[in-house]
Amino acid sequence: MRCAVVHYHELALKGRNRDYFEQRLVRNIQLALKDLGAKRVESLRSRIRVVLPPTVTDEIVKDRLARVFGIANFLLAYALPLDLATPDWNALKQAIGQEVQGQTFSTFRVSAKRADKRLGPTSMDVEKNIGAFLCALTGKKVDLTNPDLTVHIELLSKEMYYAINKIAGPGGIPVGVSGKVACLISGGIDSPVAAYRMMKRGCRALFVHFTGRPLVSRASEEKVRDLVQILTAYQYDSRLSIIPFGEIQREIVAHAPAPFRIVLYRRLMLRIAEELAKQEECWGLVTGDSLGQVASQTPENLSVVQEAVELPVLRPLIGMDKVEITDQAQQIGTFSISIEPDQDCCSLFTPPHPSIKTRLDDIRKVERAFDIGALVKQGLDKAETSVFTFPA
Repeated sequence: MRCAVVHYHELALKGRNRDYFEQRLVRNIQLALKDLGAKRVESLRSRIRVVLPPTVTDEIVKDRLARVFGIANFLLAYALPLDLATPDWNALKQAIGQEVQGQTFSTFRVSAKRADKRLGPTSMDVEKNIGAFLCALTGKKVDLTNPDLTVHIELLSKEMYYAINKIAGPGGIPVGVSGKVACLISGGIDSPVAAYRMMKRGCRALFVHFTGRPLVSRASEEKVRDLVQILTAYQYDSRLSIIPFGEIQREIVAHAPAPFRIVLYRRLMLRIAEELAKQEECWGLVTGDSLGQVASQTPENLSVVQEAVELPVLRPLIGMDKVEITDQAQQIGTFSISIEPDQDCCSLFTPPHPSIKTRLDDIRKVERAFDIGALVKQGLDKAETSVFTFPA
């Protein structure tokens, strides 16, 4: 039987809540593989077994499971029956021998885990036994510190599993265990990474994008749709609300001092996003702010912007620099889309010298010239919502 044996790390520390986290992880694995015919996903002694159909390739399984948050690592393994009283070590040796002889390597090691302590031989006994067999079979040397090939063996109550591939998972905790958050997403590098990091902590992301339309083209919207489709592979279904913001910006330009425009834009964006978040029962707002990166992200301006809303404003990138953020964007596959040119709404009417130390009293005085409630309603009334799924 061919299967994936999934291991988790952080979930094992959840105490009495562990079953809830594990069940969510099982469900997410089922969602990630639902179009592949992998119907048996079972929890087994601090691991999860996924029985794989024979028609599914290793590569597509690796690609799917490597994006399921909560997975520390997984094996693409084969199973043999195990009788605890009389284990058939010869069958295990022959199966591993056939698998190993198709590989190119100079050194190897055997790593065994014994889940059921009723099995007489210890893990070390099994490693020595299988290792001696492979030395005799292949003529290769054992290297316990830096081997070319590692043979993994897992011994449960009724089955024993063997594999030569251990693949790293993304870690984190399963999407859905930490409630929902509304992520403000632009077409840039930072905000998709911020959303990814919140999903890795178990949050489901609702996406909100502000476009300069009708004053600019739909270029940024198309980019954002592509970005959301990539991120949906980590949470399986997503909603994107696009807010035409150009007319609101024109209103601000007509009645507000130029240095305060950026802060006013941001405060209104958060207010509109907060209303959408409340409709979807989100508990927080997420932005891609990184401290000091641009004028709106100074300590003073971040504080003034945050004051506009009641929900917590989460900034998972706040202590990261641009190199770190870019590296993660490349890792998750959003970078190449984010660097495509577009017309971002925040670049519209940007003043030459924006305020970097805005005082709350000053911004409140400026806002008295506007009907803030009407502007928020204007943004909400023109919102356009799209739904994304994965697998498509």
